[in-house]
Amino acid sequence: MIDDDSAPWSASDQDGTYPRPQLVRPSWTDLSGTWTFAFDDDDSGLSEGWHERRTFDRDILVPFPPESEASGVADTAHHRIVWYARGFGAAELESAGHDDGTRLMLRFGAVDYRCRVWVDGRALGGHEGGHTPFAFDVTDALAPGDEHTVVVRAEDDPHDIGQPRGKQDWREQPHVIWYHRTSGIWQPVWLEAVPAISTTGVRWTADPRTGLVTAGLELSAVPAQPIEVRVDLSFEGRPLGSVQTTIDDDEASLVIPVAALANGQAYEELLWSPEHPRLIDAEIRVGADRARSYLGIRTAHVARGRFFLNDRPYYVRSVLNQGYWPQSHLAAPSAQALRDEAQLIKDLGFNATRVHQKFEDPRFLYWADRLGLLVWGEAPASFTFTPVAVERTVREWLDIVRRDFSHPSIVTWVPLNESWGVQHIASDPRMQQYARALVALTKALDGTRPVVSNDGWEQVDTDIVAIHDYEADAVVVGDRYRTRAAIDGLIDGVGPAGRVLVLSGDVDEAPVMLTEFGGISFDVDSAADAWGYSSATSVSDFDARLSALMAAVHGSGALAGFCYTQLTDTLQETNGLVGADRTPKLPLERLRAIMSGE
Repeated sequence: MIDDDSAPWSASDQDGTYPRPQLVRPSWTDLSGTWTFAFDDDDSGLSEGWHERRTFDRDILVPFPPESEASGVADTAHHRIVWYARGFGAAELESAGHDDGTRLMLRFGAVDYRCRVWVDGRALGGHEGGHTPFAFDVTDALAPGDEHTVVVRAEDDPHDIGQPRGKQDWREQPHVIWYHRTSGIWQPVWLEAVPAISTTGVRWTADPRTGLVTAGLELSAVPAQPIEVRVDLSFEGRPLGSVQTTIDDDEASLVIPVAALANGQAYEELLWSPEHPRLIDAEIRVGADRARSYLGIRTAHVARGRFFLNDRPYYVRSVLNQGYWPQSHLAAPSAQALRDEAQLIKDLGFNATRVHQKFEDPRFLYWADRLGLLVWGEAPASFTFTPVAVERTVREWLDIVRRDFSHPSIVTWVPLNESWGVQHIASDPRMQQYARALVALTKALDGTRPVVSNDGWEQVDTDIVAIHDYEADAVVVGDRYRTRAAIDGLIDGVGPAGRVLVLSGDVDEAPVMLTEFGGISFDVDSAADAWGYSSATSVSDFDARLSALMAAVHGSGALAGFCYTQLTDTLQETNGLVGADRTPKLPLERLRAIMSGE
């Protein structure tokens, strides 16, 4: 937290604790910590007026889900409804910067799956969507006095397969590739005071080809009178460009010429990439509101069978990342753990990660931006195809594309994976239209990134042919992917999982990537029901299997990249390169050499 608004500081060089890293204000109050908590198994809380309570009968450590050990509750049984309560007072209000004339915002990073919120017994509203942020203006709800209470009722039905749930198991005990559930509050909660008219969102678009940066601003309300807006850009303290204007609406698009990008011999000195993760600082002023942000200047597209970063072919070396910790489940055990995860991926020789079946905490995306790591943004799936499931998935997808649009690290969108939620897409035209619509809708919102329609197989209108192949024989893998002609044989026929790879769409010049493979189980912790796609019996056997498989992939002259399964052991799924505690199963230098092909 930064206490002095006049002190020099930059959003690109923050400590990673602020929950919304691309729209930062210096004063805020973290409400993480001990809350009181209760299960409501018979759903009597509403009728009994629990929203008017100040405390419940037990404690929980927020933002860890009650199923996790980190929460202090550690109850993995099915509990559909839970309640939380926490007090706050003058010290928290002062830390949040609240005084006469400001509006006090109560913000949530994510609550799984739906919730209702009260302050001092007054209803603020609700939210649906287990991975998406939301906020309430609590100013007028504050009762007289110095002490206040926020109460949250969260509902997460383990049997509702129409919820976008990803890898969360519908059974009480994890099995095969599914894990313990994450219910209730699982990302930060915080207070923040803002002026009556403030910036609520910023959407950065940077085009090095034209030398222009565009700031798409969203305001809290339509101003009663035209309001002055100013955006200043800088890099390492050096001014790059600015624009100032007045607006009379709650949205504005400000175009900022960056003269340094006009020098064709020097513009690359400002570009963002994993090798050079340069971030541009921004200061946004809207009337009395002042916020900091950052962006990265880069392009990402596909052509000629390759993925291009900044108009140069770029080979993607990625790892599948479940974003799961044994002690805290989908919630990171700390802000530092998110930085450590990004750094570990880079240390292992990867330049990218595919966060699997999860919309990751924005603080992880900050570290991907800051440290230089490409990210494929993938949606958590529902397990059924109904109008309700479609509506829920689309709503969350729209919210996340909006939330994460400005992160330079995200270079590909993945709305569907392995036909989860569209299990009969190969024969059902409705599911094909749905997949096609998700691609089109994503591109309507974001024309700056490629879209993988259905990672793994049965793809429609995909920009990248993404293939899942868990063949354990390195010789077979080498033969399958050595040439584009061999790969086209799979595309024109049947893929390695016995599924058609491409249902429709022109993929003649689309890049091909092996986006799930490997999955070699080496069970270093003697996990119960240890599982993998193949198994190693010793350190030397693991080394030999992994080395041979990666040599086959690196030997392909046709693949544009890969995504190895997977980064960490996750409960019974013991096919990680590192254990559940993030300890490498081979010396880190050895793993780096194998995965990078050095």
